[in-house]
Amino acid sequence: MPGKRSPAYKRILLKLSGEALLGEKTFGIDRDFTDYLAREIRTVHTLGIQVAAVVGGGNIFRGVSDSAQGMDRVSADHMGMLATVINGLALQDALERAGVFTRVLSAIEMREVAEPFIRRRAIRHLEKGRVAIFAGGIGNPYFSTDTAAALRAMEVKAEIILKGTKVDGIYDADPMRNPKAKRFDRLSYFDVLQKGLKVMDTTAISLCMDNGLPIIVYNLKKPGSLKRIVLGEKVGTIVKE
Repeated sequence: MPGKRSPAYKRILLKLSGEALLGEKTFGIDRDFTDYLAREIRTVHTLGIQVAAVVGGGNIFRGVSDSAQGMDRVSADHMGMLATVINGLALQDALERAGVFTRVLSAIEMREVAEPFIRRRAIRHLEKGRVAIFAGGIGNPYFSTDTAAALRAMEVKAEIILKGTKVDGIYDADPMRNPKAKRFDRLSYFDVLQKGLKVMDTTAISLCMDNGLPIIVYNLKKPGSLKRIVLGEKVGTIVKE
């Protein structure tokens, strides 16, 4: 077909915050928004892209949140990991209703609801065209789902991490609060660490830097953005050397 573009990536990892699943709600999961997410993922899946996803748990519980104040950090983090499994199952349900086969793989064993994370099995699911949803963080406290996304992306040999947020890239200040905030088109890992930009936590950025794994931060709520990125268009902010 003339003018048809080939995808820029073969295997991607999509990082979704738990807050992303809130949609228009203040707590829990907005089914309309998870359905929208499923449609966005399906548009790139139908191009033959292998898609993995890591979902946070902040819409239900976060180990370092105010709601965990005074709790033992390990217990609070375990509760946050369980919240990511709930979100993973919600995303799985939305994707399968959209006609996309999926598998949820959890770092915390719970065989009745999810497969245990086994690297080679995860890669095989991707090769077979299933969307692999990684839940339960990395199974250890003190590590964020950003770090889980970086680790899983490297384990399954994803070519890039796509981080969906509420804004269209990385800014030098919160654009929701400061209308004069400046957006960056491109940054190095060192820039992110040096400027203290809240892209991903420092452990995740360091992991990506050490292994040369690029990150694109884009607006999750803008329809078609995911497809544009995988087709090689400049969307959001890219972090790479």
